[in-house]
Amino acid sequence: MTELDERAQRIVDTAIELAAADGFAAVRLRDVASTAGVALGTLYKRFASKEEILVAALEQESEKLLARLGKRMPDGDTPVDRVGNLFDNMTRGLTRKPNLARALIRSIASGDPHVASKVISFHAMITGLTVATIRGEAASEWRGEATEAQRTAAMILQHVWFASLVGWAGGQHDVQAAIDQVKAAAKMVMAAQG
Repeated sequence: MTELDERAQRIVDTAIELAAADGFAAVRLRDVASTAGVALGTLYKRFASKEEILVAALEQESEKLLARLGKRMPDGDTPVDRVGNLFDNMTRGLTRKPNLARALIRSIASGDPHVASKVISFHAMITGLTVATIRGEAASEWRGEATEAQRTAAMILQHVWFASLVGWAGGQHDVQAAIDQVKAAAKMVMAAQG
């Protein structure tokens, strides 16, 4: 994660507060700058868009997630059970502040070229957590060993998770349905691995 200077951190913290209270639309750059106590020009020197600010917030949330979930393997006797519990924990953690989660998801999906590398890092982290979970290892102890099938399974499950989160953010289903979709995909993907 990129270390933020004090002003940039205030900008990110302010954007998190605004998004948590009132969602993506509430993160207006003028309001962020004013509330954070920085000039609008200062904000633009550090961030090209509100998507970039929110993805910086996602990066911080990801670090917290990795610290929380990466130390021990999720519960479960089988890879399917463990992966289901991993995505259950990640989904509930992310959606505990629904407005913020919707803003983060919208920012990830924005296609903003300024955030592409951070989005790729986020997806790589989720893939790593998933592969370690499939293998029955805590992410903090996983050394990167994986079969092609395990990497493919992790990538597919991550895509299903993200698609189900987009559906949740768009009001198509609730959090439990998003979790259930990933669990169903995990059963199918793991069964295909034999």
